[in-house]
Amino acid sequence: MKTIRVVAAVMKAENKKGEAIIFATQRGYGDLKGGWEFPGDKIETHETPKQALVREIEEELDTEIAVGALIDTIEYDYPTFHLSMDCFWCEIVSGDLILKEHEAARWLTKSELDSVEWLPADIILIKALKNMEWE
Repeated sequence: MKTIRVVAAVMKAENKKGEAIIFATQRGYGDLKGGWEFPGDKIETHETPKQALVREIEEELDTEIAVGALIDTIEYDYPTFHLSMDCFWCEIVSGDLILKEHEAARWLTKSELDSVEWLPADIILIKALKNMEWE
């Protein structure tokens, strides 16, 4: 089975109440269209995972990010490929999160994580995020 290596940005901020929130996007294309995920995509052969994430968020959302610590690497078997997804904490440096490839986006608190239909691989990350502190 083919392995696809990707990166995902768990962008965090605070809402007006001072609660920690993370940014989720609804996929706008492909077989998994409509499912919710963390933004990101494939790692090119010449890139590190962090470099790929900076490039992808600039391309997909017209936003510059600072990539922080690795949260986890999710391994998941979809019907036609194996996904290996490096997931990083990120913060916005500049930009307005303009949706170029996604149908929708939402900022979610920890208690709102189950309010969207996550893609299967992202569900694994959601379980981990529910059990950790969001600094």
